Amino acid sequence: MGSSIEPPKAILFDIGGVVVISPFQAILDYEIASKIPIGYINYAIQAGPHDTGAWQLLERGEVELNDAWFTSFKSQLSRPEVWTAYLAKLASQESVGGGQAIDGGKPRVPSIDAKKLFWSMMKISRTPDPYMYPALRRLQDSGKFILGAFSNNVTFPPGIRDDTGEIYTKELILPPPPSPYANDSSDITTCFDIFLGSAAVGVRKPDPEAYKLAVREMDKIAQKKGMGRVTEGSTLFLDDIGINLKFARRTGLRTIKVDLGRTREAVRQLELQTGMKLLREEEGGKARL
Repeated sequence: MGSSIEPPKAILFDIGGVVVISPFQAILDYEIASKIPIGYINYAIQAGPHDTGAWQLLERGEVELNDAWFTSFKSQLSRPEVWTAYLAKLASQESVGGGQAIDGGKPRVPSIDAKKLFWSMMKISRTPDPYMYPALRRLQDSGKFILGAFSNNVTFPPGIRDDTGEIYTKELILPPPPSPYANDSSDITTCFDIFLGSAAVGVRKPDPEAYKLAVREMDKIAQKKGMGRVTEGSTLFLDDIGINLKFARRTGLRTIKVDLGRTREAVRQLELQTGMKLLREEEGGKARL
């Protein structure tokens, strides 16, 4: 597959929403089922605050995942000032599209089951994406690139139970035979030369230090393999969150935006960047996983 674009030396992947099914899908499903305005939950999460927000602290590994954290997470999603700001953001629209009981003419702050929401996000993101995961495996088999991952992730205490009382495992839910990936490792980290998790390294995207760290680590691996140097400019980064991509570009990385439900289009862009054929689809455009 020919391309006039100079291929990257390293490719850095986000995990949720890129390589595996997006946890944002679980958020969307929860909002629809609970009649909460679409986008509010992610807005509340992103509102942080950066230094003290429950979600941010968990992803930096500064707090433990336990009942106290779930209480804090619920509070993060229930701040009146954030809810008011989000309603103001939607003010130009015909309606807010949801919300709970009307009080004084305005929807009250939604009461969100933080534990149920969190575990639904974790469970859905155990499933490999039907387009991106096969593309990743083909890139891995080619041996042409240094493959890295940087995920804003969570450390799960041993034996932790989900909202149904079942012991949670973060292992991939692989497709059954005759899928060519049925016997893959259920450990997603085996797909990469280097896997960096925010909870382990203590820094999360979009902090520029996250990207600099990833490039440094991939550069070390490239030199050991005799593949030359990896720089910011020779690194291609895939993520589903705009602010993460914005700061990656500011740091010097090339980027591909992976939109919710549109990973196939992102793989097409990846084909152009790498010069490789990465999509092998069944007739009718269905992914082969």
